[in-house]
Amino acid sequence: MKDKIIHLVRSNIKDLQPYESARRIGGNGKIWLNANESPIPSSFTTNITLFNRYPECQPKNLISSYADYVGLLNDQVLVTRGADEGIELLIKAFCNPGEDAIIYCPPTYDMYAINARIANVKIKEIPTFRNTWQINLEKIESNLNKVKLIYICNPNNPTGNIILKKDIINLLKITLECALVVIDEAYIEFSPKNSMIDFLQQYPNLIILRTLSKAFSLAGIRCGFTLANKEIINILHKVISPYPISTIVADIAVQSLNKNSIKNMQDRVLKINSNRNWLVNELSNISLVEKVFYSNANYILVKFHMFEKIFQHLWTNGIILRNQNHKIYLNKCLRISIGSYSECVRLIKEIKILSNR
Repeated sequence: MKDKIIHLVRSNIKDLQPYESARRIGGNGKIWLNANESPIPSSFTTNITLFNRYPECQPKNLISSYADYVGLLNDQVLVTRGADEGIELLIKAFCNPGEDAIIYCPPTYDMYAINARIANVKIKEIPTFRNTWQINLEKIESNLNKVKLIYICNPNNPTGNIILKKDIINLLKITLECALVVIDEAYIEFSPKNSMIDFLQQYPNLIILRTLSKAFSLAGIRCGFTLANKEIINILHKVISPYPISTIVADIAVQSLNKNSIKNMQDRVLKINSNRNWLVNELSNISLVEKVFYSNANYILVKFHMFEKIFQHLWTNGIILRNQNHKIYLNKCLRISIGSYSECVRLIKEIKILSNR
């Protein structure tokens, strides 16, 4: 029976390795530091009690609330199921299967390449420079044939670095009439001055992805945004599903974008950034730590001596990190989401136990 079904599967899907999300990897953790979630919850209630009607495809009050937050017009905003849906919709709308290509620059977020593989779109992998993790503009420019989309994560996940604004601007100029540049700003609230939002008017080929999952502490509702000029947004309206945002999600998302909630988000960011700085300082003084990489987000990348032993020891003791050893340039590296202060203290305590053995 299995063989009778398997032969029906698209050839590019048969051997596809799915994205290993934090929950898919599993673990019996008490301290989850592997998904870049906020350790500080945000609490909302809803008065919605009737669910017999479909929601709006693009809830007007949510669109206007987010447009006000980022300083754009309503027709420059598309609301999606997390930023992940934005990645997928762009490939669906702009890339011809089997013909066109995307560029992505590892080490970075894997879903750019996975979505391309699912859609049978070619992938041009152009790694960042090893020592700086900055994009290789010269190599990107020489590989633009048939490329429709270039995905840049900024701050980059999992390295935490900022891509130089001058390089992004040069990339936008290089690709002005041939490709779209997609800047994934999922973590930008932790380093807001580095946003490309002010350049949307100047560069029609610029697209920005955002989310409420990180700084807004709403990973559980799956709500993100694609920001672009209205012509691109209109095209994405053609391929998005009829009812992507549930009524309750829209209601909570709107609440998260009021003045008080935005202030709470900014306070949360300050606290998490403070925890990050404390954690970096503590890790830098532990003998098992080979290098702590500077981060502009709510996670840090750390290179360890005996990284496997550390990862397993923490896993066994209920502290779940993200292993990055398999990625290009990230040998012996673990990514650590910034937890609460008490979680950071517990993490350091457990690592020191191994360090003192």
